[in-house]
Amino acid sequence: MLPLGVVSVKGEVAEADELVAQLRVLKAAGVDGVMVDCWWGNVEAHRPQEYNWAGYKRLFHIIRDLKLKLQVVMSFHECGGNVGDDVSIPLPEWVIEIGKSNPDIYFTDREGRRNTECLSWGIDKERVLQGRTAVEVYFDFMRSFRVEFDEYFEDGIISEIEVGLGACGELRYPSYAANHGWKYPGIGEFQGFIEGIFCSSAMTGDYDSYYGRFFLNWYAQVLLDHADRVLMLARLAFEGSAIAVKVSGIHWWYKTASHAAELTAGFYNPCNRDGYAPIAQVLKKHGAALNFTCVELRTMDQHEVYPEALADPEGLVWQVLNAAWDAGIQVASENALPCYDRDGFNKTLENAKPRNDPDGRHLFGFTYLRLCSTLFEGPNLPEFERFVKRMHGEAVHDLRA
Repeated sequence: MLPLGVVSVKGEVAEADELVAQLRVLKAAGVDGVMVDCWWGNVEAHRPQEYNWAGYKRLFHIIRDLKLKLQVVMSFHECGGNVGDDVSIPLPEWVIEIGKSNPDIYFTDREGRRNTECLSWGIDKERVLQGRTAVEVYFDFMRSFRVEFDEYFEDGIISEIEVGLGACGELRYPSYAANHGWKYPGIGEFQGFIEGIFCSSAMTGDYDSYYGRFFLNWYAQVLLDHADRVLMLARLAFEGSAIAVKVSGIHWWYKTASHAAELTAGFYNPCNRDGYAPIAQVLKKHGAALNFTCVELRTMDQHEVYPEALADPEGLVWQVLNAAWDAGIQVASENALPCYDRDGFNKTLENAKPRNDPDGRHLFGFTYLRLCSTLFEGPNLPEFERFVKRMHGEAVHDLRA
């Protein structure tokens, strides 16, 4: 995964010489390709349907010359204000102007705070964006990209398009926004006005009451409907190409009955209900793969560092991967946090190729987060090279004492 700001708002490739040098090292290490965010706020920045693809043309030319493949993310969200973001790329200027007079284009929590990270699903079919609906805006952007980079699709350089469907490009509500004061392991905020769904530190409350079930089912269904609408148009724009959807790994509060942090994000997954099977079915309907995070995390490690989070990343990964495999769709993954150590890589390998699986199920791809100078320091690169070899099924001699 390339740096978030690898293509600047001016259409330039940031630190191009250093990038080429790093990519050559990764190519030699056996890396198949790179993932890059294609930012809506950069490309359609100033006026509707006026697209500037110049920076991405320069970047893709570099990637092709190095004989690497491309996964491209249609990033319809802002970059900045979230944990781990080190650059700032807002939504397009013309959209922000509309939001000043019509703030209802954004999600709103019970405190009345507007979240400008992405557009509300409520305008998916409303012509509030200078005569276009939100899904029409997304489709026009995707279609323009497909036409502009036709040669990269035809020669197989672009191997997959990941379709951004919410906050951080993930299929979820912007429930845990750092710029609104969220801190791990907070459960986040519903992006709507509700009362009494949760109360007390034990995360109990009315979530399992008649009204609670009604609300949570509706809240999750609105998210699924958004995915359904956008993926239908993505399949039209990228006909014949592989598409994928990223689902966030919300592993905190997984050991509670309510799974509260998942509920606020739109995953109706309490202990008595599978909230990921419906997501897998929507993806299957449109022939999309599922890209899931946090495959490198161990539950025991999380418990030692944040016992109050009641987290279970291993349980969550097992549930989501099985939901996708049971639906018959492909599953890829990425790490949730920076990873340079053998233990994290080994955990990823365990999830990528489950041992003794009677059906031989496995991940079809893994995207490493993220290219940075730290990866090339000290023992980090040799560990990463070892990991890549093992992911490709090569035998590796363990020289570590």
